[in-house]
Amino acid sequence: MKKVKILLTGGTGFIGSHTAVELIESGYEVEILDNLYNSKIEALDHIAEITGVRPKFYKVDIRDKSVMKQVFAEGEFDAVIHFAGLKAVAESVEKPLEYYEVNIGGTINLLECMQEHSVHKIIFSSSATVYGEPDSPLCVESLPVGRDLANPYGRTKYFIEEILRDVAVSDPKFQVTILRYFNPIGAHASGLLGEDPNDKPNNLMPIVMKVAAGEISELSIYGNDYDTPDGTCIRDYIHVVDLAKGHVAAVEKIGQDEQVQTYNLGTGRGLSVMEIVKAFSKASGKALPHKVVGRRAGDLAALCADPSHAEEKLSWKTKLTIDDAMRDTINYLQKQGAKLK
Repeated sequence: MKKVKILLTGGTGFIGSHTAVELIESGYEVEILDNLYNSKIEALDHIAEITGVRPKFYKVDIRDKSVMKQVFAEGEFDAVIHFAGLKAVAESVEKPLEYYEVNIGGTINLLECMQEHSVHKIIFSSSATVYGEPDSPLCVESLPVGRDLANPYGRTKYFIEEILRDVAVSDPKFQVTILRYFNPIGAHASGLLGEDPNDKPNNLMPIVMKVAAGEISELSIYGNDYDTPDGTCIRDYIHVVDLAKGHVAAVEKIGQDEQVQTYNLGTGRGLSVMEIVKAFSKASGKALPHKVVGRRAGDLAALCADPSHAEEKLSWKTKLTIDDAMRDTINYLQKQGAKLK
């Protein structure tokens, strides 16, 4: 019986590489397309070491439609998981046109190639940023999206969600699953895969990792006067392996329910920045240098997922804890040769 073949755009990145592992171990055939702008080719070696399978790889920019067409003509894919895109919030404010060109323009190229080659299933890597400033800190999928979006990155995610819905209206065969991520952290238990951006880190954990490795002197905590128990911002931190397993669940379910499905992927439990600092320090046995600085514009006091819809419809929920995430992060750092300061 022929295996279901899935193309992962941006598949050598943090979430994409972990998803590749989970898909391969679940019996799917995986091929990866990435331009390596913010990832490393070595991820393929690590996927192969973990799974025994090295995915076929296309070094392609999703903006290059002529080459994308060749990939689809050759690939005969059954579905696409679309991770590829720029994702730094602050950078998107500085380079909005680049974000619109890559994220939206690239997605349109991808969708046109899918249509031309009769690929009707797509799972899109979206974000909790589409909720903007929600009325409730606990987000359910039915909340309004697209309001009060503070940056071009968030707007690109929202616009792509709308484009996908429009394509689905135009083509009844087209099946869409939108996965809204909250805050992925952690690493593969092997220590072979983890978060290692090529550019300047923007998210909390990559900065924590660089502080722990001595590459950055201290962590800046942006404000400690929010309306939270310890005054620092609260977010929903999900282990990347749990997140990857959510993609497998989405692949298995796509096409069996409504034409367009949207799911939050999070734990439903919030942790503050200071709780993350303490958890990392506990796991490493070393104090993490940090200082409190002024608030950043646009930061919300608290934002968490209500993941009950994913649990009900996908039979998926998180299993790994914050302690698991810290242990796996530290293991990954040490496997990379870092000596924790």
